Amino acid sequence: VQLQASGGGLVQAGDSLRLSCAASGRPLSYAYMGWFRQAPGKEREFVAVIDRSGSFTFYADAVKGRFTISRDNAKNTAYLQMNSLKPEDTAVYYCAGKPTIVGVTSTSQYAYWGQGTQVTVSS
Repeated sequence: VQLQASGGGLVQAGDSLRLSCAASGRPLSYAYMGWFRQAPGKEREFVAVIDRSGSFTFYADAVKGRFTISRDNAKNTAYLQMNSLKPEDTAVYYCAGKPTIVGVTSTSQYAYWGQGTQVTVSS
């Protein structure tokens, strides 16, 4: 499966962005979908995950209450709605997919990755 992340950009603190992750090659419905981010000089970190049906979501504490992960299996696309953005949210954001729930917050457990989209939040 190929994943294509998009929707990043340069925004001001307090603004919103919606990232998209389009899948091809295999129905997205088979996969748990996660979003991760990597800031300069830092390790890639977990942001959010959603189960196959969209009924279960889980967030990192740093984004809880501000970010919302969702999916539209009919469109083979997952989303990350980011509200109340802060400068510390600046990073390259990656979407990723895996078929099981084991290790859904761990970067090492994902087999499929999108190419990343840059989000820059100015103060």
